[in-house]
Amino acid sequence: MSSKINIFTKGSLDITPLLIPVIPFGIILGVIGMELGFGPYVTYGTSLIMFTGSAQIVLIQLMSAGASTFVSLTSVAVVNSRHLLYGAVLSEYLDKLSLIWKIFLSYFTSDQSFAVSYKYLKLNKSNINSHYYLLGSGFTLWLIWQISTITGILLGSIIPEELGLSFAIPLTFISLLVQEFRKLDHVIVMIVSGMIAIFAYNIPFKANIIVASVSALIVAAIITKFRSIK
Repeated sequence: MSSKINIFTKGSLDITPLLIPVIPFGIILGVIGMELGFGPYVTYGTSLIMFTGSAQIVLIQLMSAGASTFVSLTSVAVVNSRHLLYGAVLSEYLDKLSLIWKIFLSYFTSDQSFAVSYKYLKLNKSNINSHYYLLGSGFTLWLIWQISTITGILLGSIIPEELGLSFAIPLTFISLLVQEFRKLDHVIVMIVSGMIAIFAYNIPFKANIIVASVSALIVAAIITKFRSIK
């Protein structure tokens, strides 16, 4: 038991530096949800059920813009598709766990918890309790995200709508992309995706984001294939 607690605690501590940008992100989500008229229960419900900041913002932005349920949910699925890769990578280290454990851990797996847990699991593959590290890092992030969202909801109920804080949505995504500007192939994919999203803006059901995302994946696959041949 002591070993499990120590591993859980280590996961919680190791993810702490990565929580710095999570707090304002969660607050922004809560404020934006209130400003766009979703109310406290629906806004918080997205954090409790989905627990994925980028997809939550995509969802409330599309729904507030009048996108259909199909387009909104499909877009969320596209944004969250990276979790399929996370699961594929982690399955090597979690294959001996029960199905219930795997489902439970999948809920707490996020970008940050995956980043720190993969390194730990790789170095401690023989430790049968290593999955408690993923649980510790994921739960800590989950707790902070819930608190941040609630804080944003409380602030959103008192901040005047005239401030127009919805501008924080595109700024948040831009901040997530800044570090990718250093890689030429990533820049090419982003430019293609952005241009297609603009030119396809008037297609039915506001499906331009889906078309842009699929196009970006195709371009990325072509670039990856070309680089491997080269």
